[in-house]
Amino acid sequence: MANRHLSRSIALQSLFERDFRGISDSAVVGEIVQRNVEEFAPGMGDFSFIKNIVDGVVKKNPEIDLIIEKAAPEWPIPKIAIVDRNVLRIGLFELIFGDRKEVPAKVAINEAIELAKSFGGETSGKFVNGVLGAVYKEMGEPGKEEVSTKKQKKEKKEVPYEEMPIQKLGGAVVYAMHDGEMQFALVHDVFGHWTLSKGKLEGDEDMKDGIMREIKEEMGIDIEIEEELANNEYIASHPEDGKIRKQVCYYLAKSDFIPLTLGTSGGLTDARWFNAKDLLTLNFYNDILPIVTKAVQILLKKQNVVA
Repeated sequence: MANRHLSRSIALQSLFERDFRGISDSAVVGEIVQRNVEEFAPGMGDFSFIKNIVDGVVKKNPEIDLIIEKAAPEWPIPKIAIVDRNVLRIGLFELIFGDRKEVPAKVAINEAIELAKSFGGETSGKFVNGVLGAVYKEMGEPGKEEVSTKKQKKEKKEVPYEEMPIQKLGGAVVYAMHDGEMQFALVHDVFGHWTLSKGKLEGDEDMKDGIMREIKEEMGIDIEIEEELANNEYIASHPEDGKIRKQVCYYLAKSDFIPLTLGTSGGLTDARWFNAKDLLTLNFYNDILPIVTKAVQILLKKQNVVA
């Protein structure tokens, strides 16, 4: 609806001013919203939709920015234009934290793209589309089946699987022994999953060296790599480069049982040790659970041999 589009525009202008002036006082932010409503929509009786977006973005700002950093790792938040990052914040708030019955996922994305085109630069629409599209796919494309075929736009030409660029990554199932029990070091991402620490290799870096560096950066511990566990591949969407094939090699690695220190690379919200029996209660990605299970089986077999 036209009123909703206007409301999002006013929300964007208010969040832009908040960001530009570095305002953290919620009362001042409320005054900005009130002033913008009176200036750009003087006849608007109910501006609760605007307030909901602005208050929601302010409250969820740290979580939303982590998601942006994960979806666009080559674009740190300060380097993203103020308009673009606040459009992304609005789009992600509605996409992830909003009422999907009121604002379907596709509507949230399309509205954000229109805001970017209207208020941003020449490439803002494409950038916002890429980031939100990547997050949407990570979420499992909610509501995709509900889109009317009549409204579906012509799909862009798909890059053949064989021609997609490949990115090499390394990761590890890290374990330690504590009080006679196996403990596993896991990280929690912004999409709500416990997963394995991993990262891309730098230049011609050796796979094992790269894994040890990444584990140190993400969890603050030194590891000793023992054996290869599995190779995993998945397709990811880069906001500018399109679809890429990410190939991950996972190893079993041992560490001392010491406190974990979460790194600052973005995209992760926690790092913890779990004993083997607690692993069954965690929310894993479908392709990660078999790797963790294999590691536990290998370690149990080694314990029985020693015993």
